Amino acid sequence: MTEMTEIADMETIPGESNNQLALTTPEAQPIKRRKKKSMVWEYFTIENVSAGCRRAYCKRCKQSFAYSTGSKVAGTSHLKRHIAKGTCRALLRGQGQDNNQFITPYNPKMGGSEPPKRRYRSPSSPFIPFDQDRCRHEIARMIIMHEYPLHIVEHPGFIAFVQSLQPQFDKMSFNTVQGDCVATYLREKQSLMKFIEGIPGRFCLTLDMWSSNQTLGYVFITGHFVDSDWKLHRRVFNVVMEPYPDSHSALSHAIAACISDWSLEGKLFSLTFNHPLSEAGLENLRPLLCVKNPLILNGQLLIRNCIARTMSSMAKDVLGAGQEIIKKIRDSVKYVKMSESHDDKFIQVKNQLQVPSEKSLFLDNQTRWNTTYQMLAAASELKEVFDCLDTYGPDYKLAPSMEDWKLAETLCSFLKPLFDAASILTTTTLPTVITFFYEVWKIHVDLGRSITSEDPFISNLAKSMQEKIDKYWKDCSLVLAMAVVMDPRFKMKLVEFSFTKIYSEDAPTYIKTVDDGIHELFLEYVALPLPLTPTYAEEVNGANNGKTNESHYGNLLSDHGLTDFDVYIMETNSQQMKSELDQYLEESLLPRVQEFDVLGWWKLNKMKYPTLSKMARDILSIPVCAAAPESIFDITDKQLDEYRSSLRPETVEALICAKDWLHFGSSDVSNALVKMEF
Repeated sequence: MTEMTEIADMETIPGESNNQLALTTPEAQPIKRRKKKSMVWEYFTIENVSAGCRRAYCKRCKQSFAYSTGSKVAGTSHLKRHIAKGTCRALLRGQGQDNNQFITPYNPKMGGSEPPKRRYRSPSSPFIPFDQDRCRHEIARMIIMHEYPLHIVEHPGFIAFVQSLQPQFDKMSFNTVQGDCVATYLREKQSLMKFIEGIPGRFCLTLDMWSSNQTLGYVFITGHFVDSDWKLHRRVFNVVMEPYPDSHSALSHAIAACISDWSLEGKLFSLTFNHPLSEAGLENLRPLLCVKNPLILNGQLLIRNCIARTMSSMAKDVLGAGQEIIKKIRDSVKYVKMSESHDDKFIQVKNQLQVPSEKSLFLDNQTRWNTTYQMLAAASELKEVFDCLDTYGPDYKLAPSMEDWKLAETLCSFLKPLFDAASILTTTTLPTVITFFYEVWKIHVDLGRSITSEDPFISNLAKSMQEKIDKYWKDCSLVLAMAVVMDPRFKMKLVEFSFTKIYSEDAPTYIKTVDDGIHELFLEYVALPLPLTPTYAEEVNGANNGKTNESHYGNLLSDHGLTDFDVYIMETNSQQMKSELDQYLEESLLPRVQEFDVLGWWKLNKMKYPTLSKMARDILSIPVCAAAPESIFDITDKQLDEYRSSLRPETVEALICAKDWLHFGSSDVSNALVKMEF
């Protein structure tokens, strides 16, 4: 800012007249002053220190600043910086009650029709007062969301960076930031617990066991549920450390901890495991579930296997059968991609041959089978380029033969259906179990055709893969089929069509199993309605507002005064209630549209099908996969990294769960900062 700009910015100093302040030369005219006083002078006084020299003194810290010497005036910008930039320690410590009137910016969330007007001109953005607690809160969120190590706050580079931004920030210790992260977790957990209190349906859990370099196991438990607005949700509920992950009771202990922690007694609908349970593990699990949860359909829907692990196991069979040709192609791709000149030559040859493929070469990650498939698919489309590459590059001696390329295409034909199905699980939208009835059925039918191939390589590989998909189909086909029945575009018709393709003349037996199961489950929903949830209770109470006998009706509901009446209705109208399902099945199918919100349809028709809609809501929330989206294609077990394995189990759970919850937005329960230190 120039001297003349500074002079123009000056305002009347308290206690002095305009004549005293007018800075003029014999030739100059007096400068016009604004009547309004600058806010600077609420914090400074002007004192004469010698003849022709005056200095500005801060009322808070008594520090002095140059103001005027003779005809030269320092202006007010440096005084504003002292107050607004955080260098006045006395002001930042909160001495006096008027400091925030000068430095607090407008916050639209606090209400008010418009922001306050600026009280002085400044080339910088409005000052936000330094708040140590707020900074600690944001650092905890940063560490959680980006998985930074807790010790980052003690790293010299981080400390220097923060000090350069705000010298007033107090250094944090590992214990302090650990406590702040746990506090963030507890605050978000409080919000989530309040949210799930009003969930009207049941909960489905998925369990994924991670290992560690300390031979400890960590069970990731994720809850899946449909809210009162018929939206499907997925939240990580717990990360339970199990010292003996191979024991038969490990998963039972983790499930019991989750049920107790989130008050899910009587609310479980299904469990999906990332790895198949042993018979001994099932025996340990059944007593717990019988006590904590009423078995639906005699427990036939309770235990599920993860489709992602099944497909990864099948993909490993394919990669194992073609490992020699895969290595040849990988070496060829490596030759091209590891040298810029080779890559340029490859592109030149491709353009000369006018190969139409748009795919690009890349090396695979051998821990993720999808990358190997994509590498093979891209290389197969560019095989003509590889075949001619040796004429342009004499040192290239790795070109696969025609038989090799044929085998690579066979491998891709086995991997593509698996890749297409597994890719659905990686999308941001939550896939429903309906989708995978068709995907699994299609894979099953394709493998059945391949088994009849005269090529022994194809036939043997197909048999190995079909054994695994057969096991999954045997364990989960009832759930998959029931989900299809709950889709008004398909109902029993798609089940009948699909089963006929798979079972041929035995199809009627399996179709009857599904039909009997869906009717039996419906009768269980008629006989065992869910208790009133807080959400439903609020709706009932709201409907009774304004009525003179509101209290009387509320007592009837809360005291179950009409229980006998409910029993009477069920006994006398059992046939009518059963016809709710039959009526649904007999109605015409809806047109098949690509983007169809099946949960939205049930929301619109819940008054027409009050009991069936509850059953549909629970069935359609069943997850088919226990792995996280980023782990769908893994062919190795997940392992907790060395750093997190060194943390306390409670801290590990807090960091992982809080990251998942913060992804869905901040807590609405309380914005108060919770301080915790260990």
